[in-house]
Amino acid sequence: MISYNTKDWFTFIFRFHKADTFRKLLPIMLAIGFYAGLSGYLEVEHGELFNSNYIKNITIMHQMLGFVISLLLVFRTNTAYDRWWEGRKLWGGLVNSSRNLALKLSAMLHDDNDRKYFREIIPGYASILHKHLNDSDTAKQLFEGVDLEIDHHKHRPNQVALMLFQKINNLYDAKKITGDQLIILNAEIQSFTDICGACERIKNTPIPYSYSAFIKKFIFFYVMTLPFGYAFSLGYYTAPVVVFIFYVLASLELIAEEIEDPFGSDENDLPTLKIAENIKKHVEELL
Repeated sequence: MISYNTKDWFTFIFRFHKADTFRKLLPIMLAIGFYAGLSGYLEVEHGELFNSNYIKNITIMHQMLGFVISLLLVFRTNTAYDRWWEGRKLWGGLVNSSRNLALKLSAMLHDDNDRKYFREIIPGYASILHKHLNDSDTAKQLFEGVDLEIDHHKHRPNQVALMLFQKINNLYDAKKITGDQLIILNAEIQSFTDICGACERIKNTPIPYSYSAFIKKFIFFYVMTLPFGYAFSLGYYTAPVVVFIFYVLASLELIAEEIEDPFGSDENDLPTLKIAENIKKHVEELL
């Protein structure tokens, strides 16, 4: 995740970071600029070839559709940000669960070997979950015709959670913890699996295809018709205006696409590796 000063306005305006959408959209922006410039030239220099009354009235359609597309993009961006923020809350919950489990075990256990085991295995769950969510195969769990078991992929977070519970149960069998303590520790371990399942729900359930495809088509055809309506009033300035409008609309869609999967390796994704490292440091302090 990019670290930045939210109050530094001029840095945002005049610096183009590699994660900025301008670089990704530059090729198609140039193509749209050429298309808009050519359309403006034909209408300005050869206006007699067009029925100007009908063409000028196309701006009414743009005004109505502009309101519709703004509502769609607001909903799209908010939905994507909700997924990003939910992922952050889940990893915050994992931090708290790891600390709580380490705190309780620190007070209950007196054997150095047992403490050492949990000092390694508790942070290991966060590290394994980070790798699990960054694995592209995790996003294919709900795909038709894909059987991950055939490829011998094991659910690694479940394996670590199983090791945790088995160790806790062995401590109970050895009379090192009581039944009440077993129940308390079981609730903490269960929260690990709950967090993993919620993260997987975000990871392997993208925005419905029809909805995403419709927005892209809507933006494309909306921008493609802009030069016909504004060339008579803007002349050759139609090209930069259309390019800018496309940049704004397409950037919102690109940003939504990037943050709707917060567990990848993009610049704006969650720093799950850093969070896992912090969990390791905190657990080692407690145990």
